[in-house]
Amino acid sequence: MKKINVAIIGIGHLGSKHLKVYDEFKHKVNIVSVCDTKPERTKRLARHYKVNFTPDYKSLVGKVDAVNICVPTVMHYEIAKFFLIKGVHAFIEKPITLTVSQADDLIDLAQKKDLKLQVGHVERFNAAFQAIKHFARHPLFIECHRLNQFPNRSLDIGVVMDLMIHDIDIILGLIQSPLKDIQAIGINVLTKLEDIASVRLTFANGCTCNLTASRVSDEVTRKIRLFLPNAYISLDYIKQEAFIYKKQNNRILKHALPIEKEEPLKAELESFIDCIRDNKKPLVSGIEGRDALKVALSISDKIRETQKNILSMAQIDSLTL
Repeated sequence: MKKINVAIIGIGHLGSKHLKVYDEFKHKVNIVSVCDTKPERTKRLARHYKVNFTPDYKSLVGKVDAVNICVPTVMHYEIAKFFLIKGVHAFIEKPITLTVSQADDLIDLAQKKDLKLQVGHVERFNAAFQAIKHFARHPLFIECHRLNQFPNRSLDIGVVMDLMIHDIDIILGLIQSPLKDIQAIGINVLTKLEDIASVRLTFANGCTCNLTASRVSDEVTRKIRLFLPNAYISLDYIKQEAFIYKKQNNRILKHALPIEKEEPLKAELESFIDCIRDNKKPLVSGIEGRDALKVALSISDKIRETQKNILSMAQIDSLTL
């Protein structure tokens, strides 16, 4: 079968990882070029992987079947739209775009052109999540913790769009019910946007979800717990471990779920290529990316509203002293 001609646009922290993975798919893909506006580091990587370099993504037209977009979020829409119009499949790192209307535009373009549009919600491809998703139907309560050290990157977006959006996507995939209520608070610590966020989502079917995200933590944690009518499941995305706890004869029994560990990013990008080759719908298409973005933006709005209310109350208190 013919190889898929791919270019990676944006060779920063994530883009360089994507390049490494695509290099392992030589039986399926041909890396046409890497593209970045910072030539020094990108040229060095291009030489290492023996691929071409270009600073201008528009020069790739006519040379590629698909593009892998890992640029800052503010540029997602412009670049993805350009390639979709030209008939090129697109993988976009999360979040899909800055606005829901931009996401809708890309979804419409991909559908009209019969192109694959996939969004980089990598936790869907985590082997531990794949192992538990069939057991996790009809959860009553979900608890997510996603803590990270300060990244010195992706600072054009807050922690909700940067980290929490992964858990939002997972939750929306598990709970097939309309979102009813959002409660959220966030704190700006080292940037102008929220670096810590605590959120409660309530769905129409009664399921409640507590989400915590931080990018100013000493530890790195990515965990989810799902409470079901007669059991609960604990999952560690980093260790790719999952346990199910069930009540039996007034005792709680713990069972480890069998998991064949693999690199989630590798599974994700291989899935994108296979969707193109086999004409399949991506597991995380533009629609799922748009839905996660919509909730993330609503949470961010709630955080700003809460921050304004707290500031107003503090100002009133200062006047009464």
